[in-house]
Amino acid sequence: MIKIVAKMLVREDRVEDFKRTARELVEKSRQDAGNVYYTLNVSEENPRLLAFVECWRDWDAINAHGETEHFTAILPKLGEMCEAALPVERFDEIEY
Repeated sequence: MIKIVAKMLVREDRVEDFKRTARELVEKSRQDAGNVYYTLNVSEENPRLLAFVECWRDWDAINAHGETEHFTAILPKLGEMCEAALPVERFDEIEY
């Protein structure tokens, strides 16, 4: 399984708009083939730092998700609300 952590620093005046807009992305992404989970999280230290934490079955599922209408339509809207998009981190699960 592959985990993705995509952090964004949201402009102070847009945090609530960001959360509302992101809800559709989260709900629709959870329905994508190969999705295990897809969540939006807020930093305990900085309420403007939000992170999508995702888990996918494989790279094919991630690539397909990146081409979905909901991803390509909503992500640019979210980006407009941010001061900065921080580097996306990808993790491979170590299975025991």
